[in-house]
Amino acid sequence: MTAATDLYNLELTDDPQVQNDVFLKIFNSGDGHAFDRLYRDDAISNLSGQPLTGPARTKAIVDMLAQGPTLNSVVKHSYTAGDVTLIVVDFELGLPGEDGELIPVKGSCTDVIRRVEDGKWLMAVDRPVANPAA
Repeated sequence: MTAATDLYNLELTDDPQVQNDVFLKIFNSGDGHAFDRLYRDDAISNLSGQPLTGPARTKAIVDMLAQGPTLNSVVKHSYTAGDVTLIVVDFELGLPGEDGELIPVKGSCTDVIRRVEDGKWLMAVDRPVANPAA
């Protein structure tokens, strides 16, 4: 089994720490298409800096991950009610600059994850907010 195949077999669960681990593993792989599979078709992501959904979200994710950013996050809070989980994480994103050096961006992210009809958990809302620049 290849690494790409492994990425496409990873799924979010009802465990917030596992969700975070899966999210980080796929994000840091650079495979935007594998990462986009974690989202519902109608999910909204602010990962690009603006709220996007559908094909625009997918393109923004694929383009961003192709640049080779890095991500680390820690779960701070998690609340589950039935088929919906709200997760708050603190994150540190490394965005490649023009010289190739990673520019650190820290902040918090609020994620809403929903269990869909087949029992899988998928991202419905992904809203990272960077801390103000010092």
